[in-house]
Amino acid sequence: MVERVLLLCLLLIGFWGVVAKKNIIKKIFGLNILNAAAVMLFILEGNRIGTEAPILESGLAQVVDPIPQALMLTAIVIGVCVTALALALAVHLYQITGSFDIDTIRERVKDEA
Repeated sequence: MVERVLLLCLLLIGFWGVVAKKNIIKKIFGLNILNAAAVMLFILEGNRIGTEAPILESGLAQVVDPIPQALMLTAIVIGVCVTALALALAVHLYQITGSFDIDTIRERVKDEA
């Protein structure tokens, strides 16, 4: 139960970072925290299903399903790629506008158009 409460707190911190912050870098970190919370939730729930490793032997009753683990490895890789792309776009926006603040970027882009 404590694990789920901590994961909920982590999820809310990430959501708050994405929604409430004006700095693009802080929004990217919030998105990264959300991704980490989702991965940890799947790992926590997958751990609850079984106790034995998925090795082909006779007599194993409660085998852990390896599919969620493989999906979470994929989610981690995709999260790293999305973070790298978002940071590259943020640096490009900074080079164009000179700021990481969303309101400032919006004003400067509107003035140029």
